[in-house]
Amino acid sequence: MKRTTVLLAEDHTIVREGFRKMLELEGDFEIVGEAQDGRQAVALVKKLRPAVVLMDIAMPLLNGLEATRQVLKTVPATKVLVLSAHSDDAYVTDATEAGAVGFLLKQTSAHDVCRAIREVQKGNTFFSPSISKRLGRLHPTAPDRTGVLKKKAAQLTSREREVLQLIAEGKANKETASELGIGVKTVEKHREHVMAKLDIHDTAGLTRYAIGAGIIESSVQVTII
Repeated sequence: MKRTTVLLAEDHTIVREGFRKMLELEGDFEIVGEAQDGRQAVALVKKLRPAVVLMDIAMPLLNGLEATRQVLKTVPATKVLVLSAHSDDAYVTDATEAGAVGFLLKQTSAHDVCRAIREVQKGNTFFSPSISKRLGRLHPTAPDRTGVLKKKAAQLTSREREVLQLIAEGKANKETASELGIGVKTVEKHREHVMAKLDIHDTAGLTRYAIGAGIIESSVQVTII
């Protein structure tokens, strides 16, 4: 029997190990890689080309939504199932707009996680039962808590969103340059473009914006001066 290849992208080791053990017990899944941040997830997908990625939203350096966009741009055959502790409509809509074919709550049963992987591998979509019940009323253009902010975020390039997340996580320009493999001057230029496009001209404002737009979750520990 051919097994479905799966990559786990989750920054909490204990959660990632739990998923691995659970899936390995099933027999029809093969865990080909594990990532602890979105950037590592994108790199591993390019290298390993798994059939399915379990992608946490709240990850450092590159969040799961932007990682999903980058994964599907380079390896469109891979199916992405997003994981989150949050079930509100905005997160579900953001995930589907990024290209995810399913959305699972972290408290979803082991049975449903395995079922979800099998369903998306067959070309179907899968959402946690509590989300599926209300999915019919979701619409990408419906107003929500981040409507205006998301519209502005959409004006940013993929690289600018990466830079914005790292700024919001408190990274200095030199650290950001090292993380992205680009020059400090290039980071400064991206930072200028982000500030101009968003009309926000200080780090504290960018951090608040990133939280409000869902680029980083409000549970992420950041320092706003």
